[in-house]
Amino acid sequence: MRTVAVALALVSATIGATAALSAEDPLMKEAQGLFQPIPNKPPVVKDVVATPALVELGKALYFDPRLSESHNISCNTCHQIGLGGVDMLPVSIGHKSQKGTRNAPTVLNSVFNTAQFWDGRAADLKEQAGGPIQNPVEMAITHQHAIEMLRGIPGYKPLFEAAFPGDKDPVTIQNVEKAIAVFEATLITPNAPFDKFLRGDGNALTAEQKAGLRLFIDQGCASCHNGINVGGGMYAPFGVVEKPGADILPPTDKGRFQVTKTADDEYVFKVPTLRNIELTPPYFHTGKAWDLKQAVGVMATSQLGEHLSDDQISKITAFLHSLTGEQPMVTYPILPPSTATTPQPEM
Repeated sequence: MRTVAVALALVSATIGATAALSAEDPLMKEAQGLFQPIPNKPPVVKDVVATPALVELGKALYFDPRLSESHNISCNTCHQIGLGGVDMLPVSIGHKSQKGTRNAPTVLNSVFNTAQFWDGRAADLKEQAGGPIQNPVEMAITHQHAIEMLRGIPGYKPLFEAAFPGDKDPVTIQNVEKAIAVFEATLITPNAPFDKFLRGDGNALTAEQKAGLRLFIDQGCASCHNGINVGGGMYAPFGVVEKPGADILPPTDKGRFQVTKTADDEYVFKVPTLRNIELTPPYFHTGKAWDLKQAVGVMATSQLGEHLSDDQISKITAFLHSLTGEQPMVTYPILPPSTATTPQPEM
């Protein structure tokens, strides 16, 4: 018993010493003032009660390709949960092999963004969920036809009734959007090394990653990439100091200007999250950079006017690798089967 007591005392002393050192760590203290760790539980979606039945319905809808005109494209097609929430293409391929105009942003941790899409045209995940469904380049099905489709699949009726028990007619596009949004809100990636560091574990980052974090803060990266999502909380012009080439910043895509029609919003985009960034190439809204180090260098010159050395870029990139968290483990759902009366696909 005495041996156990001594061992426990040593462990307690070690934990106490580590906590004391962490409290005195100026880098950690500064980081804690700029960033927040991702919580271990999904956040609440505004105005929606996230019941297990609602999450299960949202998961089924997220993976169901019949929410597209061709019955071949689902939400997961462009935002693949097993690939960091992206499709790893410069731009996604939609209905009848049409190419999109912007790189698909990650769905992981998207619930923490101030708005959705590169230009922020959707206020939240609920509004975002309905956009690609009816976009003629993406899933290309009207909201009306999408509801006809779901009503033509008998197995969805009990799922909607369980998810929305108080609704007389639960199969609506608004409820589709709510369900998908609630499921997407569960797709968070907690416990990255950086999260552990922010919670006080001074050993969670390597020496190189700490040096990269120091540079990330001192060079000004954290002025835009901050908060819980290390980005996603504001809009910024692309090319504050020096505009990148037309391949990375094409003159025809004026970003948020297309939403607000305000001259000051030309070439302004939502600052992307850097969470899990090592998993989500290619980078930028054009998807033109496949190398994370290249992306760091471009951002330094275009946004900060800094020409970083290879060593500085390597250290910042090492820090960015510490933002990779625990990936969501999602079991692929068995979807309700179509019948002879289910609307047929348009190929």
